Amino acid sequence: MGQFEFSQALNLLIGTPLVPAAIIGLIWGIIGGALPGISASITMALLLPFTYGMDPTIAIVLLASTYIGAEYGGSIPAILIRTPGTNSAAATVIDGYEMKRQGKAGEALGISLWSGVVGSLVGLFLLVTMTEPLSRLALSFTPASYFGLGILGISIIASLSGGSLLKGLAAAIVGLMVSTIGTDPISGVSRYTFDVPELIGGIKPILVMVGLFAVSELLMQSGTAGHGAVAEARVRIVLPGWAMMKRLFKPQGIGCVTGTFEGLMPGGGGSIAAFLAYNEAKRWSSKPEEFGRGSPEGIAAPEAANNTVASTSLIPLLSFGIPGSNSAAVLLGGLLIHGLLPGPRLFEQNGDVVLGLYLGSLIATLAQILIGMMILPFCMWMVNRPRPYLAAFILALVMAGIFTINSSLFDIGLVLAGGVIGYLMRVSGFPFLPAVLGVVLGPMIEGSYRRSLLLSDGDHMIFLEDRIGLGLLSLAAVFVVVSLLREGRDLRRARGASA
Repeated sequence: MGQFEFSQALNLLIGTPLVPAAIIGLIWGIIGGALPGISASITMALLLPFTYGMDPTIAIVLLASTYIGAEYGGSIPAILIRTPGTNSAAATVIDGYEMKRQGKAGEALGISLWSGVVGSLVGLFLLVTMTEPLSRLALSFTPASYFGLGILGISIIASLSGGSLLKGLAAAIVGLMVSTIGTDPISGVSRYTFDVPELIGGIKPILVMVGLFAVSELLMQSGTAGHGAVAEARVRIVLPGWAMMKRLFKPQGIGCVTGTFEGLMPGGGGSIAAFLAYNEAKRWSSKPEEFGRGSPEGIAAPEAANNTVASTSLIPLLSFGIPGSNSAAVLLGGLLIHGLLPGPRLFEQNGDVVLGLYLGSLIATLAQILIGMMILPFCMWMVNRPRPYLAAFILALVMAGIFTINSSLFDIGLVLAGGVIGYLMRVSGFPFLPAVLGVVLGPMIEGSYRRSLLLSDGDHMIFLEDRIGLGLLSLAAVFVVVSLLREGRDLRRARGASA
């Protein structure tokens, strides 16, 4: 941040709608996170089409603030109706709903809100201090190195997503295949377009993301009951006092540490961080017997963890272009929409966008307490609406957002097709993130591969002679082998238990 002058920050705050964008994104994120089944990534994907035509800085701030808000919003239905609004809020259900049953719903919501703010501040500090230094490593990357980086990213995501390496790799390959549709990056020849003019420019990642995340979720919910549990009509957030804050300091610290490591590891995500933080907080608690019975520490640890992930997962994204979660992948789509490539060039050529992201995230985090308390009644009203009404509203929002991009019915058809494919993937247990990453990273992987062969006159030894590329490819192989060994071990245990 040393290269950014104070005047730049002041100009962004006063001369641009950065503050309103951060607040609007925060509000939309809390509302989306509070709706059961509408995850942070889906909430961001719904907003993504509307960022077309916006100033790049404002668009990225809007998406990042939505991510922050959704991580807190997911805890509202988790505490009130025992239904996590987001996957990362699943661990909050355990003690949050128990506190609600004891008549302490306001206290539980206050602990969740305060812990989320703490986690967001810690994650933002790490984002600001770590991202730019790490991005400088990419300056020494050759085309072979970038090819290795792309393969490593997909291998990690495929290994850690969904619990099945085969399904993860299959999803990644499908994504890579979709990325080849359109114009050849080297020769400029059209391929796999089937004489359809709309496919000459390829299939935009935004269409894939909205279809896989949002439309497939609507199809899944269409098969469930229209009404869920009902939240209490009157609940007021009660922030923890000083004595409670001191008690929560340790579990919040555990959540921040866990969220940091999981955020830096592509494919980790907030849900894994939340459950790990919950287990570790119980291990190190002076009152472990309270966990599962309404322990405030059981809320603080996972909420601090998943809110830390919301910022730390952006570190590998901004440094190397490798998203650490589904939501980070959507934010990557937002960057690509505006022609922004992650890495050192982003800091050198678009420093105002990075500074805006930092400032917007800080504003959203600090405003979270006030906005969270003000918007709670509306969130409770939304939670109690029949699901068919909410689904119809979200579908209309999807269609309107996609149509505004190019005024194209063909784009809407692609999104609906992506939704059907996403539904089949959900039913079959295939993870989304490898497919999305394949679409996003496909051009980089193919372009780097082709350019490397041009430089070496077709000699594949260039990938072994490049030290960085060889190291990255070796790491990718290690992740695949370790994943295979883990799956083999789990299979043997399952067979032994059934015998």
